[in-house]
Amino acid sequence: MQVLDWLEQRFADVLSAEELCFVLEFRRLPRESQALLVRMVMRKGIHFRASKLHYEEIGDIVSAAGPLLALGWVDEQMPLTVETLFGVLLKGEILQAFGPVIDQPKGKKADWLPALSEQFPQAQSFKEWCPSLDERLFSLTIMELCDRLRLMFFGNLYQDWSEFVLADLGIYTYEKVEFCAESRGLRSREDVDACVLLHAYQQQFEAGEALDAVAGRINSLVLDNPWLQRRRARLLFQMGQHCERIADFAMALNLYRECAYPGARSRLIRVLERSGEFERALDLAMQAEQAPQSAAEQQQLLRVLPRLRRKLGGPPIKRAAPRQMQRLDLQLPRLDPAMSVEFYVQAHLAEDSAPVHYVENSLVNSLFGLLCWPAIFAPLPGAFFHPFQRGPVDLLSEDFHGRRAELFAACLAELDDGRYRQTIRERYAAKWGVQSPFVFWSVLDEALLEQALDCLPAEHLKHWFNRLLLDIKANRAGMPDLIQFWPQQRTYRMIEVKGPGDRLQDNQLRWLEFCHEHQMPITVCYVQWAEQGA
Repeated sequence: MQVLDWLEQRFADVLSAEELCFVLEFRRLPRESQALLVRMVMRKGIHFRASKLHYEEIGDIVSAAGPLLALGWVDEQMPLTVETLFGVLLKGEILQAFGPVIDQPKGKKADWLPALSEQFPQAQSFKEWCPSLDERLFSLTIMELCDRLRLMFFGNLYQDWSEFVLADLGIYTYEKVEFCAESRGLRSREDVDACVLLHAYQQQFEAGEALDAVAGRINSLVLDNPWLQRRRARLLFQMGQHCERIADFAMALNLYRECAYPGARSRLIRVLERSGEFERALDLAMQAEQAPQSAAEQQQLLRVLPRLRRKLGGPPIKRAAPRQMQRLDLQLPRLDPAMSVEFYVQAHLAEDSAPVHYVENSLVNSLFGLLCWPAIFAPLPGAFFHPFQRGPVDLLSEDFHGRRAELFAACLAELDDGRYRQTIRERYAAKWGVQSPFVFWSVLDEALLEQALDCLPAEHLKHWFNRLLLDIKANRAGMPDLIQFWPQQRTYRMIEVKGPGDRLQDNQLRWLEFCHEHQMPITVCYVQWAEQGA
């Protein structure tokens, strides 16, 4: 009832006549019938054997199913193909129904299906397939309607009704955000229909349908909802990446040209180069050089431009030598191959007076998430749609920071006067376990938190947090693997670990360069495995 009340309150102008009728009829159902429908909707599939439905709060399943059958929401006569039937019958029951025509009765169910599908192409009801089986099969007829309601409630189709169960059990806890009237991802019936279509087109793409046909359907959608426009752009970007992987460069070019998703221009330059269209790639790269979309694109251009000019016969351009990184070389015995190289380095360097933590991206992100909690969870229009959100919907949008600039400025100002330590401690205690797009509760224990607050200068924290806000998607990854603290001296160093044959990735190089620019202590540790018994 909580979902229906929410939808009726917030989406009354969007719900179709069929959906409004469903809400009304559901409220009139006996409690046991309501509970049975909810249980069926939450389970996988749409076909349920009555003998497999056992719930104390419902009692007699057949009685509870009566009103649902009368409404047509559940059907006992739904035609089933052989393939569908195989999904609900046990092996012995299949032998009972088809035994005379099964050549190898000792085989597996999957071995019998191809031949039976050819012999029995027609679809018929469960009772017609299995007249001797004392069983009733209930089939849901309203799953599409329920999925549309789920889409309106969550704003997506990857979350399901189990969120309520997990929240009730305390497994997941979510920040309580006030919802304003404008806090709806889907603002009209057209938005709902378009979102359903986008989901269907993504499934068609993943199922291997012709890419040009699917792309045409996606681009033909008329969307005036910025949130849906971003979803369409992301889907086109994913399709472009797929085309690159299968070397369909012509299709990749078409997709990236129509795509406004961050990073699409960089991919377009790359595909033009791989297609041998060096002049067009160079023209686009030079345009990008004038106004890079991100630090990642700027980094790519530093490599791409000299290479393209060289391919077009231009004079060689000497690239700037990479900055010398502080380096630590270790040769360690590999006693347990299942243990990662980072844990070996952590164990080797750790001392009682200088603990080492394997934090990677978790520490800086967590400190940022705790200090800036009020800005991240600010109830702005279009940021929060329902009570089960881990973070704002527009987290990765270009205007995420801009819309909250004053709120973030107020949070970061605490780094200037020292208040941040107490704020982070209090928020750590008050918000423990609440879902956040930044806070890694499984990593951030009290010992790590206190060492970080004692040893990390506020100036460094501010540099890191501002860099995060420049490009959250790109900059919340690539941070060094380990951090070592010297609590007595209130100092630290970050350590990026590289095993044999491993090399620094682009996002790691950007973080290393950033740390050197701001004089933060950072080391790259290269590990070689020692010969056993040497």
